[in-house]
Amino acid sequence: MARCAAMIGLVVLLASGAPAAPAPTASGGPEPPSLAPQAPLAGQTPAHPADPMALPELGDVLDAVNKVTSEKDAGGDWSAPVKLAVVFTGLALVPAALVMMTSFTRIVIVLSFVRRALTTQNIPPNIAVVGLALFLTLFTMAPTLSRVNAEAFQPYLGGDLAFQAAVDRGFAVVREFMLRQTSKEDLRMFLEFAKTSAREPADVPMHVAIPAFAISEFRTAFEMGCLLFIPFLLIDLVIAGILLSAGMMMLPPIIVSLPFKIILFVLVDGWALLSQSLVNSFY
Repeated sequence: MARCAAMIGLVVLLASGAPAAPAPTASGGPEPPSLAPQAPLAGQTPAHPADPMALPELGDVLDAVNKVTSEKDAGGDWSAPVKLAVVFTGLALVPAALVMMTSFTRIVIVLSFVRRALTTQNIPPNIAVVGLALFLTLFTMAPTLSRVNAEAFQPYLGGDLAFQAAVDRGFAVVREFMLRQTSKEDLRMFLEFAKTSAREPADVPMHVAIPAFAISEFRTAFEMGCLLFIPFLLIDLVIAGILLSAGMMMLPPIIVSLPFKIILFVLVDGWALLSQSLVNSFY
């Protein structure tokens, strides 16, 4: 009877879903718990990413939008429709932020200079130039975006930061990148325009850092573009001198110099060198 009662109790225990007792080890004591890291449950997001260089995924972005526009958000000051309108207004400003607060401006200007120097009209087409500039921007901005993800985005999703604090941290990381690429003269000029002073990079307001960064990017991009333009201009001058000396004044020099410029650009692996120079210019 005792054995039957024990078997019935064991069956009831397993059916109820209660955890079983740890199996005894060779020494007779219970087996120590496993130290292997536990995987997060379904629907849960870890407070901090395992990889500090990881970029935010699309699912995390959607979760953040859902969290910002929900009634349970930590802010609690605005209603969900108002926050939804604010979020969509911010998303409408994303293209301007991409152009003015990242490396996109310098890259797309330099690529446009190269296409102009080659005199290939619309080859590569605009969509190809902008697409290459966009992905090079993503590549060069990956360390900054990873820091934003680790220091602001993931803590906000995990509930460790309020929305305003997460935004402030994200802007601080982006401002650090912009000031690293900004000329001191341009920054000083806009600080004088704003009639303010800043001893530390964290003291520079965003409305001063963004235009100073944009002006510096324009200057750097035009300097790189002019240096890239000179070899192709020399080819045009040489071809024009040869045609003039041969008496072929009615033949446009650009038509003759175009294949020579393309061949030269391909032989020196121009696109790879150009991409390498653009990426190295931000480090």
